[in-house]
Amino acid sequence: MPLPNGFTVMLDRGTRVLDDGRTLLGGQPTRLMRLTPRASALLSGRALCVRDAASAFLADRLLATGMANPQLTALPAPATRGDIVPSCTYVIPVRDRSEQLARLLACIPFGSPVIVVDDASLAPERVAAVAAEHGARLLPLPVNVGPAAARNAGLRQVTTLYVAFVDSDIVLPPQTVPALMRHFADPSVAMAVPRITALTTDSSHGWISRYEHVRSSLDLGAQPASVRPGSPVSWVPSACIVARVDALLAAGGFDESLRVGEDVDLCWRLVESGRRIRYEPAVHAAHEHRAHLVDWLRRKTDYGTGAHPLAVRHPRDTATALLAPWSATLLVAVAAQRRWSLPVAAALWTTATLRIARTLHGTAHPLREAARLTGGGAVNSLAQGGALLTRHWWPATAAGCLISRRVRRAAAVAAVADVALEYRRNRSGGMDPFRYAVARRLDDLAYGAGVWLSAARGRSTVALRPRIAVRARRPRR
Repeated sequence: MPLPNGFTVMLDRGTRVLDDGRTLLGGQPTRLMRLTPRASALLSGRALCVRDAASAFLADRLLATGMANPQLTALPAPATRGDIVPSCTYVIPVRDRSEQLARLLACIPFGSPVIVVDDASLAPERVAAVAAEHGARLLPLPVNVGPAAARNAGLRQVTTLYVAFVDSDIVLPPQTVPALMRHFADPSVAMAVPRITALTTDSSHGWISRYEHVRSSLDLGAQPASVRPGSPVSWVPSACIVARVDALLAAGGFDESLRVGEDVDLCWRLVESGRRIRYEPAVHAAHEHRAHLVDWLRRKTDYGTGAHPLAVRHPRDTATALLAPWSATLLVAVAAQRRWSLPVAAALWTTATLRIARTLHGTAHPLREAARLTGGGAVNSLAQGGALLTRHWWPATAAGCLISRRVRRAAAVAAVADVALEYRRNRSGGMDPFRYAVARRLDDLAYGAGVWLSAARGRSTVALRPRIAVRARRPRR
């Protein structure tokens, strides 16, 4: 089905308008889109409003390539009855946490369809009492099956068109779910997700909590995005999602064999089936992050243990780094730390710039645009290389530091540069640089340990491998 009239998209901030609107450069991966005079005239500045078949086709193409995002305020609002969205059921998986459950249920408009799935709580009577107090339907499970299976159990009981999965440690603003449902005006959208921010509580004033406020694994940033593997927003957490029930059922729901990473797996299966997922940071849900060091480290390690199961299911999408051939070679040359390293890196960058400039032939400043793209690619490859040393491959890095001065130097530079750039970006968190650096390194050590543990359990290195993105050559005619 085409996009409806009135549906408005805005060009992504990373999309560049060239040649007086005749050419667009951007998307994920970056591509060049040359517009016909008729198509160019459909754009009003950086906005495009669907008015006919031609504008619907162009808007859909911009969304599909990641060059544009829907303008949330211009999308039609869902039908509501007061504060209730009657076409949406809330499903809340919980195991104990009765106090957090009560806090969440108090946020949901009374009278909304709510299913509380009790995943074999140790004190089920408390969960039952809270559910009854707030008029929620209780679905008790006899054994603990994990969040994926608990959500699926609730999903099978949903009779509305849409479902909102909300974890019990979330506080949900009243406008979040109605705002996310606006995205379903696009018939291709299967799921919409808000930004997950940090909830301030009495126990959230320590240095770990302050770090999570600015560097949480669940917070995917302030820019709207289409969720797809290999892009800046390659997955979204299941802490709070709104989805089409038929799309989830067609996809088989969450993979119940996964205790970690089930949300990543579902996202990628939906995208593979041709569905779209929208990340919408204009609205948020507040998450109660772990505030105690041991619990926090354990959770970060748990995140890492999902690497191997995901790599088995999605080998092309799960990679410790994603590099173009030229940028991978540049990274190796710089890491070698030889006299020839910088000249070779400069030659690689120059060659890549000239090749990309040829693909931009016909634009106003092809060489300048190509240099901007390859400059960003070089910086990105160095950042990914640093992450390999300090995060994904740190056990190998630690071993290398014992025998190689070059490895020690590369690891030190990567660790310092990473903290310096991240701290500058996130300095509003109120942490001093030392505590921020310690938290950042502990974050990487815990996650990397989980990745290696996952690889050891699977007896495979697939979860540790980077991927070189080689474009397929066009067949000769």
